[in-house]
Order: sequence, then C-alpha cells, then structure tokens
Amino acid sequence: MKTTAAQFTYPWQLCKTVHLVRHGQAMHNVEGDINREALLSPHLFDAQLSPLGLHQVGKLRNDVHASGLLKRIELVVTSPLYRTMQTAFGVFGSTESNEDAGVNRPQIMAVELCRDRMGVRPCDMRRRVSECQALFPSIDFSMASSFHHDSLWNPHVRESEEEMAARMVLFIKWLWTRPEQEIVIVSHGIMLQHILNVLENDCHPTVRTDLCKRFDNCELRSVLIVDKSLKVADSQLCSPRNAAKETVLREGVSV
Repeated sequence: MKTTAAQFTYPWQLCKTVHLVRHGQAMHNVEGDINREALLSPHLFDAQLSPLGLHQVGKLRNDVHASGLLKRIELVVTSPLYRTMQTAFGVFGSTESNEDAGVNRPQIMAVELCRDRMGVRPCDMRRRVSECQALFPSIDFSMASSFHHDSLWNPHVRESEEEMAARMVLFIKWLWTRPEQEIVIVSHGIMLQHILNVLENDCHPTVRTDLCKRFDNCELRSVLIVDKSLKVADSQLCSPRNAAKETVLREGVSV
C-alpha cells in the first residue's frame, strides 16, 4: 500500500511564483574575502559588480533567455543598491541588441525593504536616487525612502538580525499587495535567506535545509509561495461546495 503523508491544494489566486536572485560578485565580496576590515573602506561605497560578477550576470541572462523564463516574468523587484540594480537590469532589462527585438520586458522596481543589511559599512549605503535614475533610467524608484540621501543608513549602528527579519516580514506583506503572480526578487544573500525563513513552507525538512542554504553569487532559486492568511471558505474564490472539497484536500490525506 502506498501512503501519501500530506497533499495540499490552494486556489491559484492565493499563490505566487517567486524567483530569488542574489546579485553577481561585487567588489566588496572580493576585498572582504581577503580582509573583512576592508568592508569599512569608503572606497567601497555602494559597491559595484566585479569583472567576474559582470560575467555571471551575462551567463544568467543567457540562461533566462534560453529557458523561456523571461516570457513569464511580470515584475522584477530589486534592492536599490548598485550591485543589485546592475544584476537586475543586466539579466532582465532591455538592451539595444538584436536579441531584444520584440521581447516584452518586465517592469523593474527598486524597493528599499529588500536592500542589504544597513549601517556602518559604506558598501551597503545607497547613492542618491538622482544618480540611480541617471544610471538606470528604466527602473522605477517611486518607492525610495528619500530622493536626496540615504536616510535609512546609520554610520554608527549596524542593523540587527531581529530588525532584518522584521523588515522581511514587511517586505513579504508588501509583495502580497502586488497583482503580479510571477515575480523576480534581486537582493542580497543574507536577505534572501531571511525571506525564505519568514515564509512558512510545507516541504520536507531536508528540502527546507537545502532551500534555505546560503546563495551563491548570481544564483537563481525559484519557489511557490501561498498566502495562507485567507481561509478558502471566506476567500470568494470558490463556491461553498468547492470550498468544502478544498478544505479536505488541505488536510493530510492517507491512502
């Protein structure tokens, strides 16, 4: 007899496919691997991608094109730091090359909530929005906290683990307000791990461990997330009779 421990079904309206991407290797990664004190250097302000990082972005772009993933993406959300915007635009943005002819490019939106751990390190400080707009005119910066300076970065205090986790909870809540159902998030390794830790999931512990491990530079990891805050019977997404069936299927079913 074959036993299925648990099976779950949810209305598609309560689901989103999210593709998590860590930025390509940046100059602070290079110098920080040699000497961690280098991360305090002002010359690494809002660190840009390294030559290897630019190569990684080009490779991921080719993979995204070849797989057909680009055609499904409805929105790209990026941290407003230079290295993530370089990655987001380099992989998903439009260029003047012939390969982009007739290709529908998704909107790219910079969102402060998914930026790197804030404070102390100049590499994690954002440049002025006017500079960002000049560098990436196609990116939407309407959600910037301040257009004149980085009001969120504190030169004396580093953001705590608890504060980062709380910020990711707010980010996920914001994500659920978006109408798009297939979204890319281009962010930073530690923030992507916090996002996965915030999201409750029903996968096996061994799968969860592998899923939540540290991201490599320019790694893309895809997950399906479900908004469980809305009960099926109250969701207006299905009739009362179908809601009862859905409720049964949400329970663990053994055969």
